[in-house]
Amino acid sequence: MPRSRVTIRDVASRAGVSHQTVSRVINGNERVSEPTRRKVEQAIADMGYTPNAIARSMARGVTRMLACISPNLTDYTFASIIEGAEQEARNQGYFLLSSSSPDPGTFAELINQLISHKRVDGLIVINPYADNRFEFVPKNFPVVFVGAFSRDPFISSVSLDDEKVALEAVQHLLSIGPRKIAMITGPMQEDCCQDRLKGYTLALHDSGIEVEPCLIIEGDWSATSGQIGLQTLIKQGHIPEAIFTQNDRMAIGVLRAAREYNLSIPTDISVIGVDDMPLSSYFDPPLSTIRQDMPGIGRRATQILINKINNNEAPVQQVKIMGELVIRQSTIHTR
Repeated sequence: MPRSRVTIRDVASRAGVSHQTVSRVINGNERVSEPTRRKVEQAIADMGYTPNAIARSMARGVTRMLACISPNLTDYTFASIIEGAEQEARNQGYFLLSSSSPDPGTFAELINQLISHKRVDGLIVINPYADNRFEFVPKNFPVVFVGAFSRDPFISSVSLDDEKVALEAVQHLLSIGPRKIAMITGPMQEDCCQDRLKGYTLALHDSGIEVEPCLIIEGDWSATSGQIGLQTLIKQGHIPEAIFTQNDRMAIGVLRAAREYNLSIPTDISVIGVDDMPLSSYFDPPLSTIRQDMPGIGRRATQILINKINNNEAPVQQVKIMGELVIRQSTIHTR
């Protein structure tokens, strides 16, 4: 009989026992005598039988599958988080399914397909508060939020310490001389952008500098919005001495706009971003930034999730990951 067709019932017939007894042997059940166990194990070896891991998991009421839903799968930050989550899941014997949901409706549909039909054991949600998708997160189900501090006391979260990231970035700018510091934010409905605004404000206040609303421009994380942000500041007559962009992509746009206006970086304007995306050190000039360990965030979230799956009484955890200041030529000029 071809190996691919060998079933648990074939093994049972070969060993002269019931298929339930074979199942007990496979699952390490102690309610099997030693002679019977040896007979079943010999039949398994002789026939080359390999238990179906997925079927075994489903029989136990688990799938060994996790799901990670993010706004998209192309953003470098999201992709890096998912990569870390997938590595940790695999290390712990789980598979990770990843999917994108650009809007709450798609998110709700995915939740219905994955959770209602019991296709996964746990769920990671990236940027749960980018819109109202958090309202569709299932109750009494293992869930971890990534990218935002959880507002739900029963859901764990892993995120960058965004307030401290902004505080450190602006403090660095202040340390090299600039006092007129602008900021280009991401979409302000997102929690991380609000927290980075708090850090920016705190750094200025600690140095005795009043926040000027005209120096704060809302972007959308894209390089184009960074370019438009600096163009807007210049057209309004608010040329800053330094700019803190809430991610590296918007910093690229700032560098582009500076060249358009013949402004030298960092002589005329110092620039710092957040993320330390792979090409940051190849920008012209190389970009100072706050590095975040995105794969590490994904790994930590997966660890918390699997712990919750295995122990429903596991305490809720709200983890904030520290960033790391990386100084390059876009801010080294001292006035």
